[in-house]
Amino acid sequence: TERSMSLYHQSVYKVLHLLQTTFSLFHSEQTVRTCKPASTDWDTSPSHQLITVRPSSSQFFSGDSVTLSCDLHPSNISRTTRTRESQCGQWWGEPVNSSCYIHYLVMWDSGMYWCENRDGETSERINITITDSSVLLQSPVLPVMEGQDVSLSCRSKNAPSNHTASFYRGAALIGTSHSGHMTLPGVSRSDEDFYSCSISGAQSESSWISITASTLTPPTSQAPPTAQAIPTAVWAPLSAVCAVALLVVVCVCCRE
Repeated sequence: TERSMSLYHQSVYKVLHLLQTTFSLFHSEQTVRTCKPASTDWDTSPSHQLITVRPSSSQFFSGDSVTLSCDLHPSNISRTTRTRESQCGQWWGEPVNSSCYIHYLVMWDSGMYWCENRDGETSERINITITDSSVLLQSPVLPVMEGQDVSLSCRSKNAPSNHTASFYRGAALIGTSHSGHMTLPGVSRSDEDFYSCSISGAQSESSWISITASTLTPPTSQAPPTAQAIPTAVWAPLSAVCAVALLVVVCVCCRE
C-alpha cells in the first residue's frame, strides 16, 4: 500500500541519515588523530635588522665621535632622547647611505638608538650614554650570547695610556687590572647586571650588559602522519548501528 511504502521510505531515510552521521563522526575523529600538528615553542622567525656602533661602546666622552650603521639598505637611524624622538639628519648627525655619523657628541645625545627600514623592520634598541665624567667603561653595546667572553675596558679622558683600573658588578668589586682591561670568560644569564669601573678614585657611569640564550636547536623533524587502524571504540558503535539498521529494514519488509 502507499502508506506502507511511505513508512518504508521514511525508515530507510532515517537509517541512511543515521549511518551518514556515524561515518561523519568517525571521519572527524580520524582527522584529529592523524593530522593535528605537534605544538612547539621553537621560534623560527629570524632577526632581519642589525645596528652596529663604531667604536663599539655604550659610553662616550663629550666631544667624541661615533658612527652607527644598519645592515639593511636603505634604512634610517632613529633615536629617543630626553626631549623627543627624531631621525638622523634632523638637527643631529650626518646621514650617509644607511649610516649616521655624529662628529661631536654632547650630553643631550644620550638616549636609545635603532635602525628602521621602509618595510618597518627595526633593529635592537641600544642605549648610548654621553658622560661628563673623566672615566668611562667600554662594554658590549649589543647583547652577548651565552658562553662567549666579554671584554671590558676602563678609559680615562686625562690619561689615555694604560693605567690601573678597578671593575665593579653593581657595587661589588670583581677585579683590578694594571692594563685597564678585563675579560669575563664564558658568561651566562646570571652575569647580566650593571657594570662600571674606576681609575684613581674617579668612577665611570654604569652600563647594563645583556646576555642572550645560546642558539636554539631546531626541533627534531617528525614523520608525516600515517593512517591508523580503526580503533575498537569506533568499530563497536558502528557495528551496533548497522545491525539495528538492518533489523529495521527487515521488519518493514516483513510487514509488507
